Amino acid sequence: MIVKINTDKTLEGHEKRQDYFKAQMENELKHYQSHITRIEAHLKDENGSKEGVNNISCLLEARLEGRQPIVVSDKADTFELAMSGATDKMKNSLGKIIGKLQNH
Repeated sequence: MIVKINTDKTLEGHEKRQDYFKAQMENELKHYQSHITRIEAHLKDENGSKEGVNNISCLLEARLEGRQPIVVSDKADTFELAMSGATDKMKNSLGKIIGKLQNH
């Protein structure tokens, strides 16, 4: 499973932060890693440098073998909360889709 983190120009894409997010995603989605070929995270600050509530957006796109990509998103006040929320949504979506595939 390849994990790629993309950030917009307003976010600091420090290597340490990206390593943390990659490790978190790999750990959270390890149950489904045999089905996922690639997962991309797109992080952006929707208000730029201005203050705001729930202004950090995380969009996750998972590519499964032989299937259409699955896309989920979440908004929160921090990068960590946005990534965590989107990862939880991805786990739920993958659980449903892979569960259906295994039942057939």
